[in-house]
Amino acid sequence: MENLESLTLRSVLLRSAVDFADRPALSAVEGPILTYATLNTNVQTVTHLLRDRGIITGDRVALLSENRPQWGIAFFAITTMGAVAVPILPDFHTTEIHHILAHSECKAVFVSRKLYGKVEGIELRQLTSIILLEDFTLVPPRTTKEKLLDLLDEGGREFARLKERALKFVGRIHDTVEEDDLAAIVYTSGTTGHSKGVMLTHKNLVSDALATRQIVSIGPEDRLLSILPLAHMYECTLGLVLPLLSGSAVYYLDKPPSAMVLVPAMERVKPTIMLSVPLVIEKMFKTRILPKLTGSAFTRSLYRIPFLRRQLHGIAGKKLLKTFGGALKLFCIGGAPLAPEVEQFLREAKFPYAIGYGLTETSPLVAGTGSERTKRLSTGPPLPGTSIRIDNADASGEGEIQIKGPTVMKGYYKDPTRTDEAMTKDGWFRTGDLGAFDKEGYLYIKGRLKNMILGSNGKNIYPEEVESVINESEIVLESLVFQQNNQISARVHLNYEALDRDFVKDHLTDSQIRERVKSLLESLRRQVNTRLSSFSRIHQLIEQREPFEKTPTQKIKRHLYV
Repeated sequence: MENLESLTLRSVLLRSAVDFADRPALSAVEGPILTYATLNTNVQTVTHLLRDRGIITGDRVALLSENRPQWGIAFFAITTMGAVAVPILPDFHTTEIHHILAHSECKAVFVSRKLYGKVEGIELRQLTSIILLEDFTLVPPRTTKEKLLDLLDEGGREFARLKERALKFVGRIHDTVEEDDLAAIVYTSGTTGHSKGVMLTHKNLVSDALATRQIVSIGPEDRLLSILPLAHMYECTLGLVLPLLSGSAVYYLDKPPSAMVLVPAMERVKPTIMLSVPLVIEKMFKTRILPKLTGSAFTRSLYRIPFLRRQLHGIAGKKLLKTFGGALKLFCIGGAPLAPEVEQFLREAKFPYAIGYGLTETSPLVAGTGSERTKRLSTGPPLPGTSIRIDNADASGEGEIQIKGPTVMKGYYKDPTRTDEAMTKDGWFRTGDLGAFDKEGYLYIKGRLKNMILGSNGKNIYPEEVESVINESEIVLESLVFQQNNQISARVHLNYEALDRDFVKDHLTDSQIRERVKSLLESLRRQVNTRLSSFSRIHQLIEQREPFEKTPTQKIKRHLYV
């Protein structure tokens, strides 16, 4: 139990505030650093504010903001006093946000100035407090967005006064927080439709962080640069709870993680650990690395020779590590499948990557490994303390992945029917994902059970596997495979940046460009089909001109296109 009094977020914070008191905990890349002792003090101050507003044990409090140190302060203030955090993804539509606030019956919401418009004017009987996250200023009723500037000017002074009052009560209030108490209700956007409120306990989150520490090395000397939304459990558990448990420092960007923002931030922070989704590294490989390796006929010919390709990947890998600040020891990838050709590059480049598998309902990580024990195409073995079984496996060993262990959710909020559907009679969580184990106990993800297509000959077709073949093409950024009129089709979003260079060079007209694209798609279809079984061959490729709409972990929202 890592010397924790209990498996609660309160125990994590109190122990770390003592063990790592003067070490850096949270900071903006360009901002002042919060030490662990100061973090604990600020958490207690915000807890006092919540008490002043009538928040008690079990009450729900929402968090709606971009990543910043104050997000972590508010999250721990809510959870360590026994209230329940309701993290909301910033990209959610206003109507979704209002639905979540109403459904969860939140009494208060922490909101950033930028996102205040999404709650401005909201009238819910139980929602009595709106608090600006930048400085924890209480927003008076019917405040317009324009008036927030005046509040921000006053907010710093008000927080100082609040801290002075809160210090008088430090040690007097003893909240009782139990391991099985609810810590968070996380509303998922999902890829298949309606959001569900996933109920996660203190034990769920802390158990996941502790188990992850057994497979990766993380400690007080480590620095994390956060690029994923904290409202997603991948970042919240592994990018906030885990580092704070370990005495590490976490740095936040004050702008979206574009290349112009990310590169100087990595140079400044020199992160040792980063959490990412596949799209980030896939885009870097396809738009920046691969064109340099295959930019001329000569380098293309070299690249086709495996030995020389490995040499070229090794050189590119050293440059990539330098781009990431030069100190990176672990680059964690999760949330969606990684393209096989990109993983091959990372392995041959000796880039310290690791792939994990998990779901919001499992807090999230359930399988993974450190960078030194990865296997190509696998997510790694089950997390210590987590049991995984393959249900209803076919002759090849593939079936539904089911999970049991201390990280599995309490259920879906106010939805006993869906909770019952998600669990087997003997207490295993149904993931809806298809997978198989190899002889060494490494898990391989095959796709979603709901996405699986039954071929005309009765054979199973996994869209994700066909998509990985399509996506290997240099002209493709992403694709989506589906069944239409009993035939396999695919929507394809092309690498227009690369294609436009060719179109300009060849002085093509608009009509000639359309014909060229049509010809490229047909050529791609034939090429892909040579690598597919006869029953899974593609009948047509459809150009997807706009990027696919995605979830926060960059999985395509399939239900919008199929």
